[in-house]
Amino acid sequence: MKIAISATGKDLDCQIDPRFGRCQYFIFVDSVTMEFEAAEKEGLMASGGAGVQAAQLIVQKGAKALITGNLGPNAASALSAAGIKVHLVPGGTIREVTEAFKAGKLQEASGATVPPHFGMGGGRGRGGRG
Repeated sequence: MKIAISATGKDLDCQIDPRFGRCQYFIFVDSVTMEFEAAEKEGLMASGGAGVQAAQLIVQKGAKALITGNLGPNAASALSAAGIKVHLVPGGTIREVTEAFKAGKLQEASGATVPPHFGMGGGRGRGGRG
């Protein structure tokens, strides 16, 4: 099965990126052979729609499951509509979370885990835009 994982780098030993829509890379792993492809995510600094754009990439690449740290409501809806199973993890390497997925140790998420625009940062709540 092809799984997509939000990543901080381009190989199996890099860390998972907890930000789905704002991650720098997605790594697409064949869970049987462990062959993988890294895809740099475009629109990293977009002002909005990053989660939906990321969900579209996941669908286009043919992934059947996603492993990430957090998921916003628009992305969760898009992934659910496409039939992609989402699994949330707090951290680890791409290799570690793939092995956990293969062993059935990851719980499936039932929806969004963060509010819209969560990964944008920018100093919110501190009186400025950063």
